[in-house]
Amino acid sequence: MVLLAGCTTTASGVSAAPSATTTSAASTARASAATGCHSPVETTSLPDWADAGFHGGSRVPHVFGKTGDIVAVLFAHPLRQVREDGSNNKILWVARAATTSPNPTAPATLVITATLDGTDTTVTREVAGGPGPSIIDMPQAGCWHLDLRWSGHTDTIDLVYAP
Repeated sequence: MVLLAGCTTTASGVSAAPSATTTSAASTARASAATGCHSPVETTSLPDWADAGFHGGSRVPHVFGKTGDIVAVLFAHPLRQVREDGSNNKILWVARAATTSPNPTAPATLVITATLDGTDTTVTREVAGGPGPSIIDMPQAGCWHLDLRWSGHTDTIDLVYAP
């Protein structure tokens, strides 16, 4: 893995970047284990609180937040640092209904502060309106530790971005 120093990004960061590179789920799992990613990608049925719009026990790749109050449904798996095939890193963020708004004055925007494992590279992404559909790209491949904040709630999740 090559790490670049001095990487900077914009605050919004919700654009898609294309790539034709392919990496198997097995190599993504190896990267996850090697880099300290602690949020496994699951392909079991989504929990009842996160399955609205999905049919018949849909088994889509997803990752739970550490507290279990949010799930990242991965429409692109593996996630990629670069995409040239016209697809994008679409993630549907679903929060438990009980976590929607304990503080009505807290901003609804989902704010993601992501740090590349083993570095001080940090980027911020925002999903307007709170948990929901998004395109979340990262500037480098590797394990990204995400701190999530929305409507007065917090959680953490790790996501692996393949090259």
